[in-house]
Amino acid sequence: MKALRRLFAAGSDRELPAPAAPGAPLAEARGLGILLGRRQVLDAVDLTARAGEVVALVGPNGAGKSTLLAALAADLPAGSGEIRIDGRPAAAWSPPELALRRAVLPQSAALSFPFPVEDVVRMGRAPWAGTAKEDEDDVAVASAMEATEVTRFAARPFSALSGGERARVALARVLAQRAPLLLLDEPTAALDLRHQELVLRICRERAAAGDAVVVVLHDLGLAAAYADRAVVLRDGRVAVDGPPAEVFTGELLGEVYRQPVEVFPHPRTGAPLVVPERTR
Repeated sequence: MKALRRLFAAGSDRELPAPAAPGAPLAEARGLGILLGRRQVLDAVDLTARAGEVVALVGPNGAGKSTLLAALAADLPAGSGEIRIDGRPAAAWSPPELALRRAVLPQSAALSFPFPVEDVVRMGRAPWAGTAKEDEDDVAVASAMEATEVTRFAARPFSALSGGERARVALARVLAQRAPLLLLDEPTAALDLRHQELVLRICRERAAAGDAVVVVLHDLGLAAAYADRAVVLRDGRVAVDGPPAEVFTGELLGEVYRQPVEVFPHPRTGAPLVVPERTR
């Protein structure tokens, strides 16, 4: 932990992020293409994530959702096209500066050593070491743990947690980082119903506070209920991008997922409810 903080503190001349204006683009993909081996995983993808919105990436397995998220994080180089973060090409930022601007939650959270939960969450504060905001560490860690409901097992080893508990601790680490761009890969996959809703409410709260949130989801109902925009991917391309109420149609989703579906408005909120067509 101390070594990690020293690594970031060594970049004392790094440029700190300025507050983003509402609607400012915090992550952009322009004509993005990525080839992995001989497979074209992404092809001519355009996407913008703006301050103050939740963008859900949805689509069938193998559509390119996680690859797109990794590219937006600048963890995967573009084969063609460009990735921009906070108004600049991703390569223009040093790794310490990049860590101040985007926080990434991978699909699985694994640690080799039995760090206590609080120490794992505190790792999210490493990018701020040596800056004026280092004094916010304790408040940021406590707030993130409270939001994700992991405070009660702060002293337990991360390795002793259940899959769902680990997922929430990993999310707390991302929240503690307090980067203006949050990139979350299937954050609800290991969670029960209550905590799925909790995670998406947190996404909405972060967007309301001015962050840009890009989240990979398989649950179309969650995407419809909480996302400002849904980007539907199919075979490495964007099939449609827009508000869920407009783009979630039975015809489109049935074609993309190769499964007939029915789409109904929620009786109270009007948000689309997507269910497979069944005979009984």
